[in-house]
Amino acid sequence: MFRNRFGNRLGALICVLAIWLLLQLVPSLIAQTAGMGVLTGRVVDSSGNPVANATVTVTSVDDGRTRSARTGTGGSYRFDDLPLGSYRMKLEAAGFQTLEIPSATVDGTKASVVDEKLQAAGAPTAIKPTLEQQDNLPNAPSSSTAPSLSDLGLTPEQTQGNAREQALLDKRTHILKIHQRMGLITTIPLIATVILGPGAGGKSEGTATRDLHVALGGLTGDLYGITAYYAIRAPRIPGTKKRGPIKFHEAMAWIHGPGMIATPILGIMAFDQKNKGEKVRGAASAHGPVAIVTAGAFGAALLSVSFKF
Repeated sequence: MFRNRFGNRLGALICVLAIWLLLQLVPSLIAQTAGMGVLTGRVVDSSGNPVANATVTVTSVDDGRTRSARTGTGGSYRFDDLPLGSYRMKLEAAGFQTLEIPSATVDGTKASVVDEKLQAAGAPTAIKPTLEQQDNLPNAPSSSTAPSLSDLGLTPEQTQGNAREQALLDKRTHILKIHQRMGLITTIPLIATVILGPGAGGKSEGTATRDLHVALGGLTGDLYGITAYYAIRAPRIPGTKKRGPIKFHEAMAWIHGPGMIATPILGIMAFDQKNKGEKVRGAASAHGPVAIVTAGAFGAALLSVSFKF
């Protein structure tokens, strides 16, 4: 009896500590969406006055996706949740010449800042290459002449955004952001459930540790269902290619998805046998291993979109 009570209290204490630690970590994890960064800056004229209502367009060098934003009254603009990588930028405003920037990097460690100055209309369109790019352009002109878009290997079609696809991309980004946050929240009861698993045995019916294990498992399943719902609901964008991390993330879903269905079913079977004072047998004995594999696949899926490779 003393051992059972001590084991129950120890299991509950471990669970509480695990949840407390995760609650300290989750806010910062949620605040920084994995694989995303911020690009911000301020647009002014040649005198340093802010240029309001200027259009700032960013185009991903990796996949050609385009997003646009307008500057506020203070000339500031901001892009949140940009996939990490290099971007081409175009700054346009009425009465000013267009400014094109071949490269701006979003690395995710901190907000990337690109402040620019627009010249009055009348001069040729300006393009601002980096020194490294100017030395390695495929058809680079002399250093006294600004390179054109064709010099950079870009076609007009690549520099023009599609409003419909952009709206679809924005919707997909928003939904997947919720999906990712729900996934992070789901890890709290998931880890606590795994920790309490070894202590959920015993012959006495309705032990505190076992009941807590079942309750946390149910909560994990509910949160996982919400997480999966947002992943399925996110619209697909025709013609886009999935890269390594996303492919791996989806491959792990084929493991933890069925596992999240099988684990509670096997758990109910094991729970019923334990409460009858019987030894866990048959298919129910696979509850523990299936739960561990499911949790491992779920964790690997989260990590895969937390690091760029």
